[in-house]
Amino acid sequence: MGERFYLGPYELGPGGENEGIYTGDSKELANLIPGESVDLIFCDPAYQNIDDYRWLAETAVRVLKDGGNCITQYAHYYQLEVLNAMDTYLDFVWPLTEFLWGTNATFWKHRIIVKSKPYAWFSKGKRGGGYVFDVIKGGGMAKASHEWGDSPNIFLSLIDRLTNDDAIIFDPFTGGGTVPAVCKMLGRKYLAFEIEPDTAELARERVRKTQAPLPGLAQETQAALKLMEDDNG
Repeated sequence: MGERFYLGPYELGPGGENEGIYTGDSKELANLIPGESVDLIFCDPAYQNIDDYRWLAETAVRVLKDGGNCITQYAHYYQLEVLNAMDTYLDFVWPLTEFLWGTNATFWKHRIIVKSKPYAWFSKGKRGGGYVFDVIKGGGMAKASHEWGDSPNIFLSLIDRLTNDDAIIFDPFTGGGTVPAVCKMLGRKYLAFEIEPDTAELARERVRKTQAPLPGLAQETQAALKLMEDDNG
């Protein structure tokens, strides 16, 4: 059995009975996370719940290390509300965009064909990590694990460039488990919460089926990232 890692009372993923994914309300579970213990928060809240973004920023101020980053998806339509809710607590870094390759959605109210997903990037103090692309080509939806499942491309690129091998990534709204699965692919430790029990178990199963970066496969992962970034260049 390999070494186990904990964050407060939580066993970090990947591995363990819960695969680092815990069922419950993030607003309660996150109270047990020690202060200044997380390197990156990466998540996808329910877009219409602006209070969740405010809570996210408040929590990020407490649990992030100095220089830690917080990246969250949001809906174009709620951009001003989201940025205003979070900017009170964190430093806004940059808007990030995922180009939806091979798919699109339609915002019927204004007759807009949507080919991108926006991400808001904040930091706690001077942000850490390396250079990143602000537009990254996605791979469309990945609905096998969740109705709103995401392509791993943007998560792979940003987690790889913004964190080191010993980093801890926190996802308070994990849904189908894209962030935990990508962390396993990159060899990162993570903690994730999901309020729906059935969805949480689907996310755990997705992680179990995700290949860890064994010798040789780590090089393949880096090669895939390089090809993806060449596409964005």
